[in-house]
Amino acid sequence: MFGFLKRMSAPIVLGALILLALASIVSDRSGLRRSDLPWWQGVLLEVTVPVQKAVAIPAGAVGRFWRSYLDLVDLKADNDDLRATLLELEEANLQLREALVSSGHLEQIVEMRDGFEVPMLPAAVVGLDVSPFFHSVLVDRGSEHGILAGNPVITHAGVVGVVTRTSDHAAKTMLVLDRQSAVDGVVQRSRTRGIVYGRGTGEPEFAFEARRGDVEVGDLLLTSGLGGVYPKGLKLGEVTALSDPGGGLIQVATVTPAVDFGRLEQVFIMMRRGPGMSLLYETGEFIEPPRSQAENRDEDETAALAGNEGGL
Repeated sequence: MFGFLKRMSAPIVLGALILLALASIVSDRSGLRRSDLPWWQGVLLEVTVPVQKAVAIPAGAVGRFWRSYLDLVDLKADNDDLRATLLELEEANLQLREALVSSGHLEQIVEMRDGFEVPMLPAAVVGLDVSPFFHSVLVDRGSEHGILAGNPVITHAGVVGVVTRTSDHAAKTMLVLDRQSAVDGVVQRSRTRGIVYGRGTGEPEFAFEARRGDVEVGDLLLTSGLGGVYPKGLKLGEVTALSDPGGGLIQVATVTPAVDFGRLEQVFIMMRRGPGMSLLYETGEFIEPPRSQAENRDEDETAALAGNEGGL
C-alpha cells in the first residue's frame, strides 16, 4: 500500500491542484465582488506563484536564447554583407592605386618619348629567363609588330637591354646585367668614357682608363651614343664603388642599374636599329665580346675603350 501511494503521489498531487484550481475558478465566478479570499484559495495562490515562477524562468531563458540566436543570425548576415562590401572596396582601391601608378609611369614615358625622335612601341614583360648564366626577359611584341633583333629596349628609368631573338608575337631581350652585355657609357659629370659590362649579377661594372678617368662614387652613367646600339643620353646607372687600379691600365667601378629589374613590368622597344646592329644581324655573324678572364681583361677592355660597344 505504501509503495502504491509513493508511485501515485505525483498524479494525486497534480489532481488535487487541478481540483483546487477548478474550485477557485467556480468560487471566483460566484463572488467576484468580494475582496477577501478564502483561506484555502490563499494557500493555493501561495503555492501556485512559486510554481509559475519556476516554470517561467526556463521558458524566459529559452525565449531570450532564441531571440539572441536570431540576433546572431542577423548579425552574421550583416557581417557577411559588410565583408563582401569591404572586399569590393579594397579591390576598387587596389585598381585605383594601380591606375595612379600607371598614370605616373605614363607621364614619365610621355616626357621620355618627347626627348627622342625615334618611334617606340610599348610592350609587357611576360617571361623571365630562369637560367643562372643568362639574364633576359620575354616581351609580348614580335616581328609581326615590326620588332627586329638589335632594337634597344628601355623604360622611363633607363636602359633595359637589347632584343636578341624574335618570333611572330614575342621577342627575347638580353638585359644589361647579362655577361654578354657591353654598353659604351659616359660619366655625366666628367665625360669620362668607358664600357659598362654585365657580370651576371644585379650590379654591372664600368671599366675606364685609370690614368685619364675622373670617376667618383655617386656619378651618373649615361649611354654615349657610340657603338651603334643605344642613342645618346639614356641612363645606365650610378657608380656605387671604385676598385683600386693597382697600377693597371683599367680601373673598374661597381654600378647600380637605373632600372629596377626586380619590378620590371612594362618596357618600350625603340623602333630603330643602329648600323652596327643591322650589319651584325643581316650577315648573321657575331663575335662575343671578350669577357672577364683576369689575366686578359686589361687588354680586352683597353681595346673596347678605343671603339665599340658590344652587343650581345
